[in-house]
Amino acid sequence: MLYAVVLAGGRGERFWPYSREACPKQFLKLMGSRTMLQQTVDRLEGLVEPESVYVITGAAYVDLVREQLPGIPEENIIGEPCGRDTAAAVGLGARYVARRNPEGVMLVLPADHYIQDVARFRLVLAGAAAAVARGDYLATLGIVPNRPETGYGYIRRGELHDNYNDIPAHVAEEFTEKPDLERAMEFLDRGNYFWNSGMFIWRVDVINRLIEELLPELHAGLHKIELALQNGEAQQVVEEVYPGLPKISVDYGIMEQAGNVLVMPGDFGWDDVGSWTALERHRDRDENNNMVDARGVFLDTRDCLISSSRTVATLGVDNLIIVDNGESLLVCSKDRAQEIKQVVQALKKVGCQDLI
Repeated sequence: MLYAVVLAGGRGERFWPYSREACPKQFLKLMGSRTMLQQTVDRLEGLVEPESVYVITGAAYVDLVREQLPGIPEENIIGEPCGRDTAAAVGLGARYVARRNPEGVMLVLPADHYIQDVARFRLVLAGAAAAVARGDYLATLGIVPNRPETGYGYIRRGELHDNYNDIPAHVAEEFTEKPDLERAMEFLDRGNYFWNSGMFIWRVDVINRLIEELLPELHAGLHKIELALQNGEAQQVVEEVYPGLPKISVDYGIMEQAGNVLVMPGDFGWDDVGSWTALERHRDRDENNNMVDARGVFLDTRDCLISSSRTVATLGVDNLIIVDNGESLLVCSKDRAQEIKQVVQALKKVGCQDLI
């Protein structure tokens, strides 16, 4: 049986001013009529039953998740008192799944990805689930790169291990964190590297065993939470234990250390929607290559992204992000889109906490 753990705890600072602490990007309708979180769960239809979907989110967002996902049991929405990176979140979700089925296959999915071909996505996930069902391997989905992206991690593809449901599974030989441009271009040219999508598939007993072996401090804290689950005191113990858990990613703590990892091609039109410029890859643009979601006039304006609920007029500008949420206005060079987090931090320092 398949279970899904959806990671919905990010802050989405690079989508300020639309993404705010009270409502980060996973709860916004950036790519259609449904929020990013809702779309993530929608894609599991026919693959994972709603009662087998768990959502790990910030404690402040539990009610918002319940509002957006009324079909998910309330007890499956788990609030973290603070962020401790993905290894802790994955481990927490795994303890909840293990109570239902210690040998169940667990899908780990970020809540803020865009998938173009949902049918293909489901087929690939089903193939990955078949690859790990015996408990011999962990699997991850790799994305064939189409540009020398420096903002993603990379996975070097090794020899073909096998095919599962006609989906090839290769040995994952090496994980590389975000490379510089020269290395990213080299990876693209070599043709045997995938982008690391951050989507993982494994049996729950396998990931729990690896956490115990590779991250013993994390295991010790999660074991206390597991005991509390049995006694009905989980929330209190999570609040006490969680802040002291090691802050480490599942990629670094587990995937890079384990020797039994398979990578399967995620050829379903993927984007992590990591910044404002990602929207341009999936939205229509005008004759001057502007992506416009606003009323107004845009004279001698090229290669801009403009989004506002108010009327906007531009004259003689290019390569800008202009985003207005009615309360705050962002004007940023598109070349600096990945640095919008710096704006958020600067606003905190000057006392504008209410705007973030």
